[in-house]
Order: sequence, then C-alpha cells, then structure tokens
Amino acid sequence: MMHMRACLGLFSLLLLSGCVSRPPTDVNNICAIFKQYPKWYTEAKDVQRRWRVPVPVQMAIIHQESKFNGRAKPERTKLLWVIPWTRPSTAYGYTQALKSTWAHYKQTNGSLWSSRDDFGDGVDFIGWYANMAYQKAGIPRDDAYALYLAYHEGIGGYQRKTYLKKQWLIPVAHKVKSRAQIYQAQLASCQKSLSTGAWYKMW
Repeated sequence: MMHMRACLGLFSLLLLSGCVSRPPTDVNNICAIFKQYPKWYTEAKDVQRRWRVPVPVQMAIIHQESKFNGRAKPERTKLLWVIPWTRPSTAYGYTQALKSTWAHYKQTNGSLWSSRDDFGDGVDFIGWYANMAYQKAGIPRDDAYALYLAYHEGIGGYQRKTYLKKQWLIPVAHKVKSRAQIYQAQLASCQKSLSTGAWYKMW
C-alpha cells in the first residue's frame, strides 16, 4: 500500500510538472504573448484590478526575471571552475521568487496550492509585492524602475539604497522600465481585440 501511495504521489508530481506552459514564442511582444496564451491576459488583468499594478509592469518584471520560463532557476555555481555545484539561491519560476518570500506570500495572500511555476500565481505575487512596496516605501505601483529595484533588493534594501552599491543593477532597472513602456505601447494596439476575445476566434 505504501509503495502504491508513493507511486501515485510521484505520478501526481510528474503530471503537475508537465502542465507548466512553455515560454511564449515571442517574449518581446506582449500582444503575441497574450495571443499565444489568452488566459495569461485574463490573469494579468485580474492582478491589475486587485493590486492596481499595470499589466505592462507585471509583464516587464517577469520578462527580466525569467523570460516567461516557468521552470527558470539560477545557474549552478562551478566547483573548481568545472563541476556543476550548488545554486546561488532558492529563486524559481516565472518571478524568480525565493522560497522564503513565496512562503510569506502564501501565508498572507496566496493559497496552499500557489505555485511558483504557475503564471497566474506568479503575476499575483508581483502585484502583491508591488503593493507592499507602495505601502511600505511609497513606490508608485506603475513605477517599473523603482519597483524593480525594490523587487531585487527587498523593500528594506531599497529604502537603505543598497542598489547604489550595485552599479550593474541600475541599468537593469532602466531596462525593465523601458520594457514596460514598450509593452504599454504594444498593448494599446491590441487591447481592444484581447478584451473582445478576438484572439479566441482566430485560433
């Protein structure tokens, strides 16, 4: 009986892991992303309504963190410059959320089944975190630049301006801001079709 339960548990795990969507074909075009995965648009819009974080900002952060790869992990370090060793952090999934931060999210606003490799849960996490950054540090929910700095450094780190000691991080945050602006312009051109469900009719 124990062996059967173990097998069923393994089967369920494999089944769940097989449900993770592949990265979109064109991660640089938000219209193409939502055309390929219409459900993602619905989920991102729900987050915008719940947390008041614009869809382009959500998507720009995910683009930077994982390029929409639900199974993304930090590259392993190398032992003796050759042997694959440990990973530098517990970051995983669309948002590259750390295991500890994700656990806090689940306790406060997620659910027992919230998963880092589920897109809907991932964008909700982004909204939740951005809302905390707004409440604790006064960062506007549409400020992709400052939100990304707080996302990377932690809200406390952002308030202490730890990012000033990481000169490589500033251009990355500007890159996220630019990506959000590009996504905003793209979304404006296709939002009507997305809202009316035209993509569904085309596929």
